[in-house]
Amino acid sequence: MALPAGLTRDQLHRIYYYLRLTRSLEERLVNLYRQTKVIGGLFRSLGQEGESVATAFALQDGDILSPLIRNMGAMLVKGARPVEIFRQYMAKAQSPTAGREMNVHFNDLGLGYLGQISHLGDMVPVMAGITMAFTMRGESRVGMVYVGDGAMSTGTFHEGINLAAVQRCPLVVVAEHNGYSYSTPISRQTAVKRLADKAVAYGIPARTVDGNDVLATYAAAREMIAAARGGGGTQLLEVVTYRRKGHAEHDDQRYQPKDEIAAWEAKDPIALYEGTLLARGWATRSELGRIETQVLTELDAAVAECENEPLPAPETALTDVYATIAAESPLWFRRV
Repeated sequence: MALPAGLTRDQLHRIYYYLRLTRSLEERLVNLYRQTKVIGGLFRSLGQEGESVATAFALQDGDILSPLIRNMGAMLVKGARPVEIFRQYMAKAQSPTAGREMNVHFNDLGLGYLGQISHLGDMVPVMAGITMAFTMRGESRVGMVYVGDGAMSTGTFHEGINLAAVQRCPLVVVAEHNGYSYSTPISRQTAVKRLADKAVAYGIPARTVDGNDVLATYAAAREMIAAARGGGGTQLLEVVTYRRKGHAEHDDQRYQPKDEIAAWEAKDPIALYEGTLLARGWATRSELGRIETQVLTELDAAVAECENEPLPAPETALTDVYATIAAESPLWFRRV
């Protein structure tokens, strides 16, 4: 059967690799969390891996994305290494932020991702500024920023996307319609049925896609990225998906009906994508098995490399806090 437009067989397999890597990495982090080796909270993207990987895979080298806590898959696509993520969650001295931050709060502008500000919605104005700079420099580059349904009810989201729309910034805003803003159902915090409807207020194109359909999400993101790159201005892509875990690992998600979780589990994005590859002859069971083995081998090696590394020395807590005690290079741009 003919391959989907714009993708080769190898690329289809690469998408599967990133999907499996994202889920297996998070499962390994759960094991470390239960051993009290993870410092702070652990935020899973179970059920949402498809939209993160698919949207990021549609970007080109030189493009910049800004993830949220459930977009680790997007960072992996852009080149983040599992060992960096393990170090970051375990607050190791050799982590990208030298133990000062956790989870996905770190940058690598060379690879193309910008660590998030914790306050939800705040990265929209930041990415508006970055993509405005692309336009002012005459660069053919695109930015992508992820927001949740709750973030779309904040003032910074409104200000940022309005600025991006007026300036026709080459920015793609991925709106994750995953059912809950922490523990608040979407119906309790916004009156719209589709997040894409909010785009009308800003005069920008928008569309809604099944975020658990990896290929449909990739195709929609690819079209919107091309439109933004071609001068079409800011775009909004709503991905309808579901957060099958609580806000964080400590959240028992008692507010999520069990039958609702089960219904979305039956629409698991990785299982659906795997079934599509096999049914259409785009992959064999043995090929997918080799990818899964590769993922587990890589994660074993990453954990072995960093699990017993030291935590930061106490005196380094003052580094880059006071002007008289500065690191040789800014920690927020540090590469491991």
